[in-house]
Amino acid sequence: MNVGFIGLGRMGQGMAGCLLDDGHDLLIYNPTQQKAIDLVSRGAIAALTPAAATSDRDVVITMLPNDSALAAVLDSEGGLIEGMSTECIHMAMGTHGVQAIKQACEQHNHARQTFVACPVLGRPDLAANGLLTLVPGGPIQAVDIVRPLLECMGQRIIPVGGSPQAATAMKIANNFVLGCAIEAMGEAFSLVEKLGANPEQFHDVLVNGLFGAPAYEVYGKLITTGAWESGGATAVIGLKDAALAIEAAETAEMPLPSAFIWRDYLARAIKRGEGHLDWAVMAKEQARAAGLQD
Repeated sequence: MNVGFIGLGRMGQGMAGCLLDDGHDLLIYNPTQQKAIDLVSRGAIAALTPAAATSDRDVVITMLPNDSALAAVLDSEGGLIEGMSTECIHMAMGTHGVQAIKQACEQHNHARQTFVACPVLGRPDLAANGLLTLVPGGPIQAVDIVRPLLECMGQRIIPVGGSPQAATAMKIANNFVLGCAIEAMGEAFSLVEKLGANPEQFHDVLVNGLFGAPAYEVYGKLITTGAWESGGATAVIGLKDAALAIEAAETAEMPLPSAFIWRDYLARAIKRGEGHLDWAVMAKEQARAAGLQD
């Protein structure tokens, strides 16, 4: 397929690389041209504007860091709304807020363009190996068209129906559960250590009992070893996810009390200069609160 790809962060580079390896024709755009060099050497063509990345494309994918970046790519002179044909599909794969996705839907509908939201679940190493979990939401025919791209980038595809907002809700809620699980593990590991027991043995108890899941295995190991520079989602990214969950709860007019604990531990870690570390560093903040670390 002819694909445009906008946003070449750690996740985006891996995903775009998978598309190249699968033989798709790729036009790429990133404000920092340096990030495009490796993909260009592998056969991608660099575009000078987001609109140029839509030229003769069947699909244009955005993998952008936040809502403001998505709005800029859509709205700016030389942006997607201006450049996309009515036959091209925009698939937003970054993590965005419910209001941002709603606005993107409205803009594309007004321009008679097709929009799919397909947030991803997984870390950068999984993205580079085509092992993400993908959650597409949008017009059924459009999701069928982009499926070959999804099968290239992900090992598991979970369609959630015709609403891009539904896909966004799934991603935000998933991150909420994961963030709160890491925060709760931080409390539990501190409690065990404070009572004189071995945290590594407690990790074995967790993953060999009711919590035998990858999240508890991976993040529990990070907490017990203190391997905060793991290359996964950073505390800064985690804080963005917490803010999106709180915004979503406000939109839904419902309480989400655990999100504030999650957010506050991340904010404290960032204030200490640890924003670049894995978001599991919030457990270190709990250890400090327990008097186990300075």
